[in-house]
Amino acid sequence: MKLAVFISGGGTNLQALIDTCAKGTLKAEIKAVISNNSKAYGLDRARQAGLETFHISRIVYSDEEDYQNALMDVLEEFEIDLVVLAGYMKLLPSVVVKKYYGRIINIHPALLPKYGGKGMYGMKVHEAVLQSGDKFSGATVHMVDDKYDQGPILIQRRVPVQNGDTPETLAARVLEVEHQILPQAVSLFIK
Repeated sequence: MKLAVFISGGGTNLQALIDTCAKGTLKAEIKAVISNNSKAYGLDRARQAGLETFHISRIVYSDEEDYQNALMDVLEEFEIDLVVLAGYMKLLPSVVVKKYYGRIINIHPALLPKYGGKGMYGMKVHEAVLQSGDKFSGATVHMVDDKYDQGPILIQRRVPVQNGDTPETLAARVLEVEHQILPQAVSLFIK
């Protein structure tokens, strides 16, 4: 299965996919890594693994149609089977969602649907969980539609909230789970 992985930051979930593909435990090939952030460390991770990288953002393509076409051109050139949003902080254009509907997944650093939607990303999610007093957080892999964090859930795994947790300590434990369930979700999709 040919994957395109979209990232915005450090790319640790991308690295989890790179590692599981290299070990042969994930029967997939990452054909393209796309980032909206030219300084994303995940692009360096991808280059170190010999992967094709692309910086495609509205900054580079100020015209919306050119931006959408640039994304579609990469996905079509590499004959992508599955789009994986792995820490991608932007809403995909509707043209991409329509063309690849049912073949786009996202990893979210909390339990959906409670901690999802616009503005629920990064430390904001973990702060919200801690402020709520919930005893569990976790990670969710879900299908992507045209709204933030609304698609059907594929895999969720809970992480206990511990006394004295900070957003950073909770985020670190959730991230470990993300690294496990994202490759699992891709593997399930392949099956």
